Amino acid sequence: MKRILVAGATGYLGRFAIKAFKDRGYWVRALGRSASGLDPVKEYADELCVGEVTDPGSLDGLCDSIDVVFSSIGITRQKDGLTYRDVDYQGNRNLLNVAGESGVSKFVYVHVLNAGKLQHVAAIQAKQAFVDDLRRSTTDYTVVCPTGFFSDMEDLFAMARSGRAYLFGDGSNRINPIHGADLAEVCADASESAIQQIDVGGPEVFTYREIAELAFTILDKPKKITCVPKTLVSAAVGALRWLTPVKTYGPVQFLATVMTMDVVGEPHGHLRLADHFRDCAGTAGNRDQGYRPATGYR
Repeated sequence: MKRILVAGATGYLGRFAIKAFKDRGYWVRALGRSASGLDPVKEYADELCVGEVTDPGSLDGLCDSIDVVFSSIGITRQKDGLTYRDVDYQGNRNLLNVAGESGVSKFVYVHVLNAGKLQHVAAIQAKQAFVDDLRRSTTDYTVVCPTGFFSDMEDLFAMARSGRAYLFGDGSNRINPIHGADLAEVCADASESAIQQIDVGGPEVFTYREIAELAFTILDKPKKITCVPKTLVSAAVGALRWLTPVKTYGPVQFLATVMTMDVVGEPHGHLRLADHFRDCAGTAGNRDQGYRPATGYR
């Protein structure tokens, strides 16, 4: 039986990944920042470990007897004064160091589709720096590059619920978002694959306007959509970069960039965005199981 470490176990994708690896027959060690945060994954994980990827001392022995490391570690909402460089780069770098010392045979890392076109985005720079290190390492690896999660599309759903959706650009750019459960299956496949990079999206391609319209339809509300011109978006992001810290402008910069470019990956999975939105509508906007943790990074 192969043994895998799931880092980012308490995040949106990590929770689905644990189940996917267990279904493939893996023995799973789950890493989280706190014991209470790991409670939701106790049902599937064989062993729970508490540690901070930003603190190498807390990772001693973490990869002992482990064959594969899976990491979806990355900041979603910055807290604790941590930066993208601290978490997305150095945290994963610390994991890679521990994996190398323990003789781990494979490292599977979740990156972002179109990262090469996003080098100016603060959130991507640190991720790409780690991928560069991973590719230079002696450890076998696969980098999984998803388009965006269904949970990310909930921002548009929430705007529709409030009565008006705002889009960057004219809303014509396309994306095929993927549900965490479907992406987890791709990641489980990647753990056994010799492919070094997998660009992945969900089964349906939408424009951002179509996603907003779908949300209004599910909610049975009038379709009220306001498009913010790209020039105005660029000016606003530029101003935020000078006037606010990275924890403020970073997420806005990322969102503004990806919503004004096509982000379409190879289609995988079967779960549909409309069904996800219906679930959201039926739970008064509550996030689906395993959504981004409140701890600041997954």
